[in-house]
Amino acid sequence: MKVAELRIMRGPNYWSVKHPKIIVLKVDLEELAEVKTNEVPGFAERLEAWFPAMYKHRSSEEMVGGFFKKVREGTDFSKVIQHVALELQTMAGMDSGFGRSCKTDIPGVYTVIFSYQEERAGEYAAKAAMRITEALYHNQVYDVSQDIHELHQIRESEHFGPSTQSIVDEAVSRGIPYLTVPNTSIIQLGYGVNQKRIKGTMTCSTGEFAVAIAGDKDLTKRMLDNAGVPVPKGVIIHSEEELKEAVEEIGYPLVIKPLDGNQGKGASINVTQWKDVLTGFQEARKISEAVIVEKYIKGFDYRLLVINGKFVAAAKRTPAAITGNGKSTIKELIDEVNKDPRRGVGHEKALTQIHLDKDTYTILENKNLTLESVLRKDEILYLKTTANLSTGGTATDVTDLCDEYNILMAERIAGIIGLNICGIDVMTSDIAIPLDEAGGAVIEVNAAPGFRMHISPTDGLARNVAEPVVDMLFPPGSKPSIPIVAITGTNGKTTTSRLIAHMVKYMGFRVGFTTTDGIYIQEKRLVKGDTTGPKSTEFVLSDPSVNFAVLECARGGMLRSGLGFRTCDVGIVTNVAADHLGLGGINSVEEMALVKSVIPRTVHKDGYAILNADDDFTYKMAEGLECKVAYFSMDDVNPRILRHIAKGGLAAVYENGYISIYKNTYKIRIDRAADIPLTFGGRATFNIQNVLAAVLAGYVNKFSVDDIKMALRTFIPSSSKTPGRMNLFQFPTFEVLVDYAHNAAGLQAVGEFLKRTEANKKIGVISGIGDRRDEDTRELGRLAAEYFDEIIIRQDRDLRGRTGEEINGLLKEGIFSVDPNKKVIEIDNEMRAIAFSLEHARRGSFISIFTDDVTEAVKMVENFKTIQDRRVLVD
Repeated sequence: MKVAELRIMRGPNYWSVKHPKIIVLKVDLEELAEVKTNEVPGFAERLEAWFPAMYKHRSSEEMVGGFFKKVREGTDFSKVIQHVALELQTMAGMDSGFGRSCKTDIPGVYTVIFSYQEERAGEYAAKAAMRITEALYHNQVYDVSQDIHELHQIRESEHFGPSTQSIVDEAVSRGIPYLTVPNTSIIQLGYGVNQKRIKGTMTCSTGEFAVAIAGDKDLTKRMLDNAGVPVPKGVIIHSEEELKEAVEEIGYPLVIKPLDGNQGKGASINVTQWKDVLTGFQEARKISEAVIVEKYIKGFDYRLLVINGKFVAAAKRTPAAITGNGKSTIKELIDEVNKDPRRGVGHEKALTQIHLDKDTYTILENKNLTLESVLRKDEILYLKTTANLSTGGTATDVTDLCDEYNILMAERIAGIIGLNICGIDVMTSDIAIPLDEAGGAVIEVNAAPGFRMHISPTDGLARNVAEPVVDMLFPPGSKPSIPIVAITGTNGKTTTSRLIAHMVKYMGFRVGFTTTDGIYIQEKRLVKGDTTGPKSTEFVLSDPSVNFAVLECARGGMLRSGLGFRTCDVGIVTNVAADHLGLGGINSVEEMALVKSVIPRTVHKDGYAILNADDDFTYKMAEGLECKVAYFSMDDVNPRILRHIAKGGLAAVYENGYISIYKNTYKIRIDRAADIPLTFGGRATFNIQNVLAAVLAGYVNKFSVDDIKMALRTFIPSSSKTPGRMNLFQFPTFEVLVDYAHNAAGLQAVGEFLKRTEANKKIGVISGIGDRRDEDTRELGRLAAEYFDEIIIRQDRDLRGRTGEEINGLLKEGIFSVDPNKKVIEIDNEMRAIAFSLEHARRGSFISIFTDDVTEAVKMVENFKTIQDRRVLVD
């Protein structure tokens, strides 16, 4: 078998809106295509032996063990790949439960879909699942543990840490969206002007000055000492000579740690011998030139957590340890502890497995022990000098035991240092006793404290410490998101997007919008090109100056990687027609409609899906939607509209030459269509449709009727305002239209405009597209023959897999099927074809140029017009 195609979906998509993070794998099963699992001797038994936990997979049987049942009865191998890919991720600590598989139109090729937590892990799991399935089929030896190890490594390098994940989860539970800032470990919560950012447990409101103080352990200690907080006696040293003096001054036992360290790295605790002092000094110097030597405070290790000035949790931390039974060796006891299902690799689970390291061997050596030594029954051996959970330590929640003095002290410390999220490490005999009475001390203050010990303690209550963080970032009444209007459809989506963006700007918003020609922030194009995919969406939603987003969403992005947002406030579908069929596995208009339906299905329940009631495919998208629905129609007595408003629905219609809104039984007239510049005096009926959709978008956003009307009247179509969309140029003796229309529906819309346009001769400059179906190209030719008296066939720069002769031949087949005598001129170069049409234009003619390169085409027409205008002035 082999990979035919692999796509990574990062947002709502054609295959799933509910599960945005999925792998879409097209696999050619080759020799396995016609074989069922029950036809391979021993296959089911091998699968169950290799993946016993897969018994939990219900599959379509909707019962535990359902998938194994299907395998024994006989199923295709694409389903095996799907379930193995899911199980591999689960075994590596990444639960992924959604998946399905189905045949494609290509014999032997199947589409396998499954969810993932981390992109690279999902991609790896897809390929590993194929390798494993083949090994199972051929009864080959295969080491699954290597794949699990690799997936563990991927998870540890790319997955959110438990602290970050807890904050993200809390935000998502409140409907707050999030984005990962590319190539960083920064997470953005919320959109646009309302965004906040976190990195670990530091937030955008964490003061840099406070972080710097906390990072300077000596400065921190001095500030706390000045404020009456108990701290251990200590000094900073830089050499062995100073080290000797420090030991003599402070006395054993000691703590030796780097000045700029964190997470216990390079720290040596409870040092009582000179040789260990030297070793500790060298270890600390690996991290920091300056080393702290301070008195070791006997007692237990506690972490107090303060968020936004308030004490929220406390945990008692215990270093990784084993308890003897009088029989087992130290190595055997460690192995037994690591069997605890709560222990995993890194941050995979609540606890981390205990690994032997230099710290462990030093402890054993100091106690004259080896891994083969046997501990006495009930003898406790601590295997680490620090109590960090990342090295196998455990945590017990003691929040409710913390003395009031210690709570006040913790809150004071956070204020003294200036941290809005503050972890305070305390050594004391009992946190229930005031620190000064127990003889304890504050050891350290952390600017980015881990939450794992609080959200997943080994013992005691789990504390939702992420809740006060999100409360701090988004106080009650604040808005984490910004309004999002998303637009899709076969034709009209760019014009509709630009019109809505103009309307939003007119209302005083700072709008960011995406189109097929670029990303615009406050009317300035910052990125040029077709920007209708998820990365462009995230560009707008990440901009801190934007407070309203208008997003054009094309089929390509939804098929390649999904949408760049999870939900929107308004989702518009202008229409669905035959275009781009045969690409990306979409072979029919029905399938294309399913692609476009992703937009209305992402509208949140209080938002609006705005749908074209005149288009059958678009109208049907309302079925099953949980949001509100508004329709638009060019027919004010469309039965679909009448039924909808009879039920109290909202609609916009074109009636008696007016743009009107139906709300319940009332009619609200917005403006006369002919007075709206975008309609070209009412001749451009397809733009009237776009106006209807935009009017509804404004109305459901609570824009006043007067404001909507003024926005429509001030949107003047031009080559700069609406590039490639009905750009009209009035020459002294003829007219020129430049338009991007590249499919039959677009050409037909322009054709209807041409029928309402007076001209002695109508000339069309057209081209075909190489990756369209033959019938689509012939249809373009047929329509061109109906609308134009003369036709100039040009060619795009990119022929997309065909020759110019093939494309032109199909166009001419369509043209001559309508009129065998139609005048046709072939000029392969686009700019030369445009120049020829302009140079040979006759008085009273109307030239329609359908261009692939809008910028260059407009530039040529404008230059030619300048020359013509000068000639008129000279004459």
